Amino acid sequence: MVEKSADLRRGGVYRFLEELGMLYHTGFLPNSLNGCHMFKRRYAALLPALILLSACSSKPKTEAAQPTAGAPSGGFLLEPQHNMMQMGGDFANNPAAEQFIDKMVSKHGFDRQQLHAILSQAKRLDYVLRLMDRQAPTAQVPTGPNGAWLRYRKQFITPDNLQNGVVFWNQYEDALNRAWQVYGVPPEIIVGIIGVETRWGRIMGKTRILDALATLSFNYPRRAEYFSSELETFLLMARDEQDDPLDLKGSFAGAMGYGQFMPSSYKQYAVDFNGDGHINLWDPEDAIGSVANYFKAHGWTPGGQVAVQANGEAFGLENGFKTKYSVAQLAAAGLTPSQPLGNVDQVSLLRLDVGTGYQYWFGLPNFYTITRYNHSTHYAMAVWQLGLAVSQARVPAASPFSQ
Repeated sequence: MVEKSADLRRGGVYRFLEELGMLYHTGFLPNSLNGCHMFKRRYAALLPALILLSACSSKPKTEAAQPTAGAPSGGFLLEPQHNMMQMGGDFANNPAAEQFIDKMVSKHGFDRQQLHAILSQAKRLDYVLRLMDRQAPTAQVPTGPNGAWLRYRKQFITPDNLQNGVVFWNQYEDALNRAWQVYGVPPEIIVGIIGVETRWGRIMGKTRILDALATLSFNYPRRAEYFSSELETFLLMARDEQDDPLDLKGSFAGAMGYGQFMPSSYKQYAVDFNGDGHINLWDPEDAIGSVANYFKAHGWTPGGQVAVQANGEAFGLENGFKTKYSVAQLAAAGLTPSQPLGNVDQVSLLRLDVGTGYQYWFGLPNFYTITRYNHSTHYAMAVWQLGLAVSQARVPAASPFSQ
């Protein structure tokens, strides 16, 4: 993706046990290698108990650093074993890496020796380069319907997924409702986004973010400028939040946490939604607030519809979330909405391949807002329908999208 909760501020051992119970009941404890990142420095005093959880930590199994008042102004709060090297490793003598270090020192006041130590331990990941090269679309446009939409939605709207979504919604209902009140974004949209992105925290990525961003910054010229900016923001985030940048894990492209925010999205949209003084994208409450803030910033209309299915067909019209038609134009072409559109007069024309033919929808402004998270008609429709299906699964009523 992108880039990328209720009030549980009780502190101390009680907060630790409460979060531990949350991980157990949602299934994160045995299944996720990254879901325990929320146990940050404030649990350093509980190290004996945390050792029992080392198998699910997103950080390497290491001795805890001694408590400190904070990182030096020019550097990071590194664990001892991460603070001992001079520049070497996979990016030694890499001109782009040296230029990056120069910029971080002059622009942001970082300690040069510590940046050398960090980047010496960063790894060039060839599989990241291969995956990035595979991102460019290569598939030919089909000549007729082949069920592409049905195959896509079946990745997300499944009985197991709906059950897991219900567990997440119930666990964080207070946070979801508060995000709705603060940002105007309803729970089903937030639940849909987090479900599509990470299966509600179960799949947040196992790639060390520093490795991914360094590889793409220094060895991927086609998008080096973009990823160098992301690496810059990532290191600033780690310094501000007193995280060890060598510990944080995410996607192969550097996306982080429940909502898979890129560092630039963290900088612009992430919020401290649980009020603990830190912005932690691996914390579900902070993720809920951050996703809601992202949607508000991108034009979400509170109370507005997302999409309305159309009656009729229009084979000759261009379709996709970027298209713009007046309702009158589509009516003249033979398409009418299956329910009132409210005061909306301009819509996009969405076409979904259901195998036996095409399904047409009127995309409304909120549908376009969902595509700001990922520029795909299928993605936005899956987010919306998954959220609605989870909402319906919480009550004894059949959802039109749960089958």
